[in-house]
Amino acid sequence: MTHIEHDIITRCRQGDRDAFRWVVRTHQRMLFSLGLKMLCDEEEAKDLVQDTFVRVWQHLDDYDSKRSLSTWLYVIASRLCLDRMKRKKRIIALKGDEEVLRRVASDTDTHLKLENSEWVALVRTMAEGLSDKQRLVFTLCQLEGLSSDEAEAITGMDSRQVRNNLYLARQTIRQRLKELGYE
Repeated sequence: MTHIEHDIITRCRQGDRDAFRWVVRTHQRMLFSLGLKMLCDEEEAKDLVQDTFVRVWQHLDDYDSKRSLSTWLYVIASRLCLDRMKRKKRIIALKGDEEVLRRVASDTDTHLKLENSEWVALVRTMAEGLSDKQRLVFTLCQLEGLSSDEAEAITGMDSRQVRNNLYLARQTIRQRLKELGYE
């Protein structure tokens, strides 16, 4: 944990709401991105961010300063995502989702910025058939760009489990893309 994060958390523990606002402003986009890709619903992702920060505020004393603040936030948010996914029906790709995939795949702009609705469509299309754990590991490692070590710290899985879930997710997505005509 950085010196700044340590000071911020100390201030948060003392009830400093401005310090907590800093935590929210600094990390809300990261958590929204995870929620959007995991839950495939913008409103659910917004609710996830709120719920995550409520839990953080309530459990500031449980924070272990040996891990980074962002890792702790990811742990809380990913657990909330998994809980929400258990309560929801499986996510199934819609007809228009495949069109979004085709358009994005054929776009030559390497700096393409995707809109939230496009991320939802892509994830729904590619994640069909993944288990919740496979989806979480794939989202963390492939879509959020975290390392396997970070995914282990966030998910509580060991390195073998992370590798296996990531491998199975990639295989399933590769097969899904073949079914859609991409090789």
